[in-house]
Amino acid sequence: MSILIFILFFSIFLVFYAYFGYPLTLLLLRYIKGRNHSRDKISLPVTLIITVFNEENRIREKLENTLQLAYSGGTLEVLVASDGSTDATNRIVAEFADRGIGLLDITPRSGKENAQKVAVRHANGEILVFSDVATRLDSNAIQEIVANFADPSVGCVSSEDRLLGQDGQPSGEGLYVRYEMWLRRLESSVNSLVGLSGSFFAARKEVCRDFSGDVQSDFRTLLSSIKLGLRGVSDPAAIGYYLDVANGKHELERKVRTVVRGITVFFGHLEFLNPFRYGLFAYQFFCHKLLRWLVPFFLISALVANVCLAFNSLFFQLLLLGQLLFYGLGILGWKTQKLRGLLKTPTFFLIVNAAIFIAWIKYLKGERIVLWTPSQR
Repeated sequence: MSILIFILFFSIFLVFYAYFGYPLTLLLLRYIKGRNHSRDKISLPVTLIITVFNEENRIREKLENTLQLAYSGGTLEVLVASDGSTDATNRIVAEFADRGIGLLDITPRSGKENAQKVAVRHANGEILVFSDVATRLDSNAIQEIVANFADPSVGCVSSEDRLLGQDGQPSGEGLYVRYEMWLRRLESSVNSLVGLSGSFFAARKEVCRDFSGDVQSDFRTLLSSIKLGLRGVSDPAAIGYYLDVANGKHELERKVRTVVRGITVFFGHLEFLNPFRYGLFAYQFFCHKLLRWLVPFFLISALVANVCLAFNSLFFQLLLLGQLLFYGLGILGWKTQKLRGLLKTPTFFLIVNAAIFIAWIKYLKGERIVLWTPSQR
């Protein structure tokens, strides 16, 4: 029984450490020795790269939004990297040629990262900004995100996400997203981010020179910055707005794809776990990525141990009831899609960890994801 008690409480401890213990250690480190970065207006040529695949229904709106972007620090080049689109996407983009929008028609279709790799080779800017069709930007977004490169220690910059419901209002996933954005700001104030927002991020061109065509670009860009002795930061003034995925099943599939790609990059770069070489980042790399990805297994072990212990103790029966109520609320929210506010948090927690668990199965079976089909929002 003592072994079961240890498994139960150690599993619960690791779940809480992944989500709350790790941030608390960062708060302590920030108090001891924070590491803020400077922002200022700089004059550097910028290239905005928009990667698309069969986006005829949304590309015009994205390009109109792009033409509203203001940048006073030099030239702003816009390249649309079309990854083997077979619909009217390329024709629509070509209509914007006389307004300064360039088209890269990349065939055959080889995946988002390959399209970005090709675009990087064609880009003239010293700062490269990456975005996708689903993300709407404020008119000052480029100006704000580029200002971070006034600090020579910054190699890449992540925007902050604002998730909107289908009615254009803040989504029920807002609490979870706000937690992630808060954690990014905290990491930035201590050392470096561990991941970037794939929908809107920027990097120095030298950071992107080793772009791979088959691994997650936002994660890879951050690791390339660290390898060069630079760091990644989050900018709350650079905001990317995007709609919640219309179909819950598709949202789960999107999260699974993202985690499979993340796990692939992680195990391809285990050298970043070496604290003697990468210092504090090695701890961040472990906690924010691997420890978080192990949470589904901790949840399973806690539940199994709790079930076994519940036969002989009222305390463990009540604890089991608490677990079951939490999971029941999450499943109810998933099935009905009617829960709101804090009541919806268990649903998103469940979806996230179900996606991670499925992603591990796919990864261990040898599945790797290169091609992507944009989620419908």
